[in-house]
Amino acid sequence: MPNDAQAAVAAMDVDDAVPAAPPKKAKFDRSIIEGPLSSAVWKIAWPAVLTNLVSGLQGWVDQIMVGNLIGFQANAAIGAAFQIFLLVITFVGSVFIGMSVLVARFTGAGDHEKVNRSVYQGFLTAIFISLGILAPIGYFASPFLLSLVNAAPDVQAEALPFLQIMFTCSVGLLIYFMVSGALRSAGDAKTPMVLGIVMTVLNLLLNIVFIRGLGPIPSFGTAGAAMGTCIASGVIGVYSLFSLYRGTWVIAFPKTGYAPDWKVIKKLFQFGLPAGIQGVAMNIGGVLMYWFMGSLAQGEATQAVYAVCYAQLFLLVTWSSNALMGASAAVAGQNMGAGQPDRAFLGVRTAALFGTIGALFVGLTFFFLPQQLLAIFGMTEPAVVEIGVQLLRVLSVSGFFIAIALVYTGGLQGTGDTKSPLYISIISQVIIPLGICFSIKTFGTLEPLDIWLAILAGHITRCVLSVARFLQGKWRTITVDLEPTQG
Repeated sequence: MPNDAQAAVAAMDVDDAVPAAPPKKAKFDRSIIEGPLSSAVWKIAWPAVLTNLVSGLQGWVDQIMVGNLIGFQANAAIGAAFQIFLLVITFVGSVFIGMSVLVARFTGAGDHEKVNRSVYQGFLTAIFISLGILAPIGYFASPFLLSLVNAAPDVQAEALPFLQIMFTCSVGLLIYFMVSGALRSAGDAKTPMVLGIVMTVLNLLLNIVFIRGLGPIPSFGTAGAAMGTCIASGVIGVYSLFSLYRGTWVIAFPKTGYAPDWKVIKKLFQFGLPAGIQGVAMNIGGVLMYWFMGSLAQGEATQAVYAVCYAQLFLLVTWSSNALMGASAAVAGQNMGAGQPDRAFLGVRTAALFGTIGALFVGLTFFFLPQQLLAIFGMTEPAVVEIGVQLLRVLSVSGFFIAIALVYTGGLQGTGDTKSPLYISIISQVIIPLGICFSIKTFGTLEPLDIWLAILAGHITRCVLSVARFLQGKWRTITVDLEPTQG
């Protein structure tokens, strides 16, 4: 759920009915639009990298515990359920992408009122979608959704309670995503880092209790992982809302004007919806790839390997790359808001260099130590290890391309071009890998390695298209405006 972003801001008058910023208003960090670019990028990226590292380790613990206590079927269950959950939750998160576009631009322009107005309307819209649509439909549709990934019956039995809990109780997680994206876009990456670490540590402790049981608390297995996540994120969500209301952060809720502002909501969807559709398309591609894996002779083993290697170990690449994508978006968006498109261009290029260096170190680990990494998750069966080694060595190469692709995706989204990444993702993450798998399955025998190479082909395509689109420079002309609120 994961991201960040922006678009161009025109000057505008603020209506008298709009309240002033909170009395304890924090000042925007101007170092992002002034001073060394490498420092600006790293200032946003390193807290996000650390946050992703800690939260990713919590996911590792979940997979390690269920893999060793229950078996690789539980690994596959969490992987399948989370793939479906991400597919749906990504659409809700699209509102946050649109919000981040506005926040970064208005931060660059130094306009507190528009920043806070965008944050509140983004929160209002996402909460309505989450409680009014996501929870009820997701709960009852979970059995059908699990059947789409072609999971074995024992995998579906483990995954169903996990998925239903996540759908109905993930409001706190959405609030955390919203707050984190808005704060980073406004230049404050340390506050979401602290929130994320606290949430992850609490999540980890709760999961240890709920997955294996403790004292009078029984073992809930895979469902325990979902319970811990929802309780921990709920605590952080309540604290975040309180802080936004108090107005002590660089972003805040306005003191009046709590009704929906349809003009702002329209802008949120204008910039966010393409990113949401992009995320849904990518996750649909992931779900269908899961279906192809399930259709293999070694379907359960292949799905379990994918859940561990791609959804967990590959996070070593995407942790840093997603953080750099957010940094790229924030730096590009704020500098566009400040009228500095050349600095926005250089900021994205700097972030891409950081991403390439990180992917190199992870790639070497994947290539030379695959068996050791798999053993951490309890994967020691020879057939499973063979498939896992293949995937990790393919991912050791794939990491370079996805790291660069994510950074340039952030640059495009940060400047307000959220449509291009949508088209690029449909081509590279859906059409190409699924097309390769379908062709091989139709005219030959599909093997796990074929699926891994199809994923690599998609990552290469996404990288080439993302860089090419950014270099075209059409994002330099994108503008955005908010009309004043009506009294």
